[in-house]
Amino acid sequence: QTAGQSGEQELESLVLKLSVLKDFLSSIEKKALKALQEMSSATPATPPQPLSRKAKSIPVQTFEVKLDITLGDLTKIGKSQKYTLSVDVEGGKLVVLKKQKDSQEDWNTFTHDKIRQLIKSQRVQNKLGIVFEK
Repeated sequence: QTAGQSGEQELESLVLKLSVLKDFLSSIEKKALKALQEMSSATPATPPQPLSRKAKSIPVQTFEVKLDITLGDLTKIGKSQKYTLSVDVEGGKLVVLKKQKDSQEDWNTFTHDKIRQLIKSQRVQNKLGIVFEK
């Protein structure tokens, strides 16, 4: 074999590996999208509110949630409030909306780079912990 032939074989091998990897990523993406669709159809949620007019492949998902009381919020015990959680995967945003008296709204927006960790509770099926930066 000449050096040129072995270089060609390495290149062909690399192209084949990249092709397999592309197919693998595509199948993972399809499975994730299917799981998201199943989750959103299984939970009764308010219709998603699009943040822009362009067509999105992953729509904004909206959930009715209750915030769990942490030690820092012990003064607020007894005032369990409902919040609306909007998840914009493509925009990389998480919006927590609280309706107040007189139809006022109070909301916090968290960008994806501020979210450090998502922790699924093993004891309570529908409980999710979110660890933010700081």
